[in-house]
Amino acid sequence: MSLNQEISLLVSHIAEKALAQQIRISTAESCTGGGIATALTEIAGSSEWFEGGIVSYSNQVKSDLLGIKPETLEHYGAVSEEVALAMAISIQQKTETQLAVAVTGIAGPSGGSEDKPVGTVWIAWKLQNNTAQARKFVFPGNRSEVRENTVLEALKGLNFRL
Repeated sequence: MSLNQEISLLVSHIAEKALAQQIRISTAESCTGGGIATALTEIAGSSEWFEGGIVSYSNQVKSDLLGIKPETLEHYGAVSEEVALAMAISIQQKTETQLAVAVTGIAGPSGGSEDKPVGTVWIAWKLQNNTAQARKFVFPGNRSEVRENTVLEALKGLNFRL
């Protein structure tokens, strides 16, 4: 099965579960640039369960629109568990959805460091009435592959939580 087919199948499962449970979903994306929202809205009827999202590529937008504290960004860096969790919590609160996903990472080809190499991505999920959870990934490949794998893992996490 190709990556696109796997993503399409996951979105179908997410749609069915979200509709059945009357759950609305929101996204806060950095390194994927809206790729998760794009995948979720590829199918007709997604407005029944997808609320919307924010592409918070810059730290300024993370701070201004998502309310991420500048001190958090400075101390931990944009690509961190703390920022991913704060993004997921914030977008869920702002959109009043039951389930949210947030991603922040280094897609490359530059921008990596010894501590955070290219391909480092944090994905966080927040299900209403549950503690937000985050997971770190280090994806191999070029920029496109890192972004595609981030979308895939974000969707897998949404599907799992539904």
